[in-house]
Amino acid sequence: MKISSKWFSGGGGGGLTGSTTTACAALLLMVLTTMMTPMVASRTPIAMTLEEHISNDPDLSQFFDLIERNPIASSNLKLRSLTIFAPTNQAFQRYLGNKTLVQYHMSNVATTLEQLGPTITSDYDGNPPIYVTRKRQPNGSEDVYVNNAKIIRSRSNVQLSNQYGKKQVLHIIDDVLTPLTVNPSTSFEIYNPDAYQFILHAENMDISQHRIRSFRHKMTMAKKEDIYRAVGGHTFLIPVEEGFKPPPRPDMIDRKVIDGHVIPNRVIFTAPAPLDDPLETLAFEDNLKVTVTFFKQGDGKNAKVYVRSNTVIGDSKHASGAVLAEIVKANIPVRNGVVHLIHRPLMVVDTTVLQFLEEKEDGPLFKFYELIADYAPDFFKTMSNLQQMTLFAPSNEALSHPIVNNFIRNCTNFTKGLDGNDHPCGSREKLREILNLHLVRDSITTDKIRKNNQNQIYQVPTGADKKFLYFNIITNRYDHNQTITVEGGGVNATIILSDIAATNGYLHIIDRVLGIPYMTVQEKIETDPMLNLTYQFGRLNHFNEQLNKTTKRFTYFIPRDKAWMQWFHDHQGANLNDFLFDRDQSRSVLERHLVVADRVFTMTDLKNMSNDSLILPTVGPHNLQIRVKEEDRTFIFVKSHRMTLGTAEDDYSSSLQSGFFIQWRETNKWIPVFRPDVECTNGVIHVIDAPLVRDHDITTSGSSSSSISSFVTTMVITVANTVLLAALAFL
Repeated sequence: MKISSKWFSGGGGGGLTGSTTTACAALLLMVLTTMMTPMVASRTPIAMTLEEHISNDPDLSQFFDLIERNPIASSNLKLRSLTIFAPTNQAFQRYLGNKTLVQYHMSNVATTLEQLGPTITSDYDGNPPIYVTRKRQPNGSEDVYVNNAKIIRSRSNVQLSNQYGKKQVLHIIDDVLTPLTVNPSTSFEIYNPDAYQFILHAENMDISQHRIRSFRHKMTMAKKEDIYRAVGGHTFLIPVEEGFKPPPRPDMIDRKVIDGHVIPNRVIFTAPAPLDDPLETLAFEDNLKVTVTFFKQGDGKNAKVYVRSNTVIGDSKHASGAVLAEIVKANIPVRNGVVHLIHRPLMVVDTTVLQFLEEKEDGPLFKFYELIADYAPDFFKTMSNLQQMTLFAPSNEALSHPIVNNFIRNCTNFTKGLDGNDHPCGSREKLREILNLHLVRDSITTDKIRKNNQNQIYQVPTGADKKFLYFNIITNRYDHNQTITVEGGGVNATIILSDIAATNGYLHIIDRVLGIPYMTVQEKIETDPMLNLTYQFGRLNHFNEQLNKTTKRFTYFIPRDKAWMQWFHDHQGANLNDFLFDRDQSRSVLERHLVVADRVFTMTDLKNMSNDSLILPTVGPHNLQIRVKEEDRTFIFVKSHRMTLGTAEDDYSSSLQSGFFIQWRETNKWIPVFRPDVECTNGVIHVIDAPLVRDHDITTSGSSSSSISSFVTTMVITVANTVLLAALAFL
């Protein structure tokens, strides 16, 4: 091979210069690279496409099968940029629809989780939007939903390319996406309708058996078509045909009521719905204010979802209070938001409390209704005879608790008698007493509870003889949301759905059955906000440890916190810090408050045992000798003291007394029983208005004021730490 002379230097010896060496090496490298390229390519695997990734995932086999059987979807996956929302096999197993529209799970723009906006355009006919919801969790993380399906973050944001280099993104979801389609049996065609078009052509839509003719007529007569044509994203609540019965309900639906069924500028699907968060409706203005709250009963995808309208400020045509409606067909996406079909109109108050219970066979209180109908039908007559009433009704979940089931079984069982007839082996009278414990013969709203609970514990008499309900308001220190609890018969329940309005009063749904104890004596005093001090005394001297035993029966006379603070305020020389940390001293005082026997003693039991002095065995070395009396329950005007870090302020308030008093032999003073008969699984608590303490029982000191201040500060820190630890454990 002849090589040009320019590769050689002109000087003797024929050696290569530096530049020539570099050029030669470059040429050799090019030749070797060219020769080895096929070998390198054969050893480097071609990058996996998204189509291959989906086909290789066994949990996406049903979705991939749908793609393969759809020529358009299959072609898109091979040729175009895409975002794919792929339901898992488990999602398909839960899916109740007849047909899955795979193109509604695709968008022709590759979009990561971070890039998702409020909507993303689908590839289905008419290009209907898919709505994106971001929901912040208490721990700071964020869940992302498309329509009603949650994106499974750990398996999403898969970014690959197809064989033509087009970018594609995969997100895996826990539910099948369902667009609004026409009924398969009709030839009618419409693509991507808005809410108005949905209402206009509802008979042609695939919405099961539901019809909305009456609501459409009301919308037209009120000239409210424009709010359903409005662009943007809104939530539309539409009552179905059955909800317009009976008369005169249809006549009560006017323009403002229709406005109260629209949540503007929020697209709310049920899975990511902000539960218990009041949302303003179009009927939220100067003279009328209506909000809507979403509420769930049950767990998971099978949970029932309700909406609750609350007319915060009413007028002559629209009563204040809440109306509850079940969503019977949820999550219908339209071009300008989402539609939920509900079983009755909101805002319309036209039923009694009893009619509310009877209205829906599988409603939020159907178990409570069945309990009454099966075992205490006379309770219905009691309710129907009341002109004003409030019912605190346990939820279906509350009545499903094993302790409650056992109690009901014991109260309602029958045995065969010698005469051959069935006889009750339990006490149905006890069941009737518990039902009456949930009934107040007056209208009680949460606003009334808040107003009457300032600087005192609000209490109201119930339908059960000598039984009261006691209310407490807990304010969350972070978001300032308030929770209202109600105690009856020793059981503390939370109001989970409040102020459901009726023509003869109100109904509140609570999370426990009152009067059926769930807790031991120790568990009760640990969680009762009125008994904090007694619990802390017993915790520090280990007195509380015995109170969990279920082999014993306790009757515990417990001073409420206000009673302890009042006693130390009145005895200026008493050193509260010494009492707190002197275990022997504090234990000795608590022992005389605790009666241990083979039975419990209600206040009625004690009153009936004797009109003279009673001697009761205590856990300590000395018996408790008391007298008991009962007086008429009346409202009395009380002057009390409110303690704030050791300073007392006079507080005048009206208080409803229980009627029971005890007189301890050592002091001969009559002490009001503030809350009698707080039932526990292993005993009963009587909350009293003064401790059983003699003047010389507690060490004296000359620094009472600073002692109380120091003690209260210590207790605040202790209780705050306890609450914080409980909150952390809950999280």
